[in-house]
Amino acid sequence: MEKATFAAGCFWGVEAAFRRVPGVIDASVGYTGGTARNPTYENVCGGATGHAEAVEVTYDPAKVNYEELLKVFWTIHDPTQLNRQGPDVGDQYRSAIFFHTPEQEKAAKASKQALQDSGRFRGDIVTQIVPAKDYWRAEDYHQRYEEKHHRRRWF
Repeated sequence: MEKATFAAGCFWGVEAAFRRVPGVIDASVGYTGGTARNPTYENVCGGATGHAEAVEVTYDPAKVNYEELLKVFWTIHDPTQLNRQGPDVGDQYRSAIFFHTPEQEKAAKASKQALQDSGRFRGDIVTQIVPAKDYWRAEDYHQRYEEKHHRRRWF
C-alpha cells in the first residue's frame, strides 16, 4: 500500500471523491502543511496553524496508480483559486499536493504543467506541490462526514 495526500478545499467532499476510486483502500481527513502540533479543527479554522484541510489516501498501486489519483484531484476543485474553494476562504482551504516520494513529486509537477498547458483554466494554477509533513488526523466527527450525513457533492 502507498500513501498520497491532497488538499482541495473543504476536506469532506475530497474524502468522499477519493473513497469512490477503485483501488483506494482508505481515505481520512486531517490537517497538514503547517507548524502546529496536534491541531484541532478550531485551531485550523482560526488560520494560525498554517495547516490545510487535507485527505490522506491509502491506495493499492496494483489497482490504481498515482497518476489516476492526480486526475481525480484536478477534477474535484478549482486549482486557480488561491487560498479558497468557493465560499470557503483561508489558507486552510488551499490547493496542495503533498508528495511522499520523488516519483510522486515528478508526477505531480508534470500533471500540473500539462493541465496549465491544456488551457482548461483561464488563470494560473496555484496548487502547491510540497513535501508531505506530519499528518494530523481530524476529529472523528469529520471522518466520512458525507457518508454519515448522506450529502451529495457536485462531483
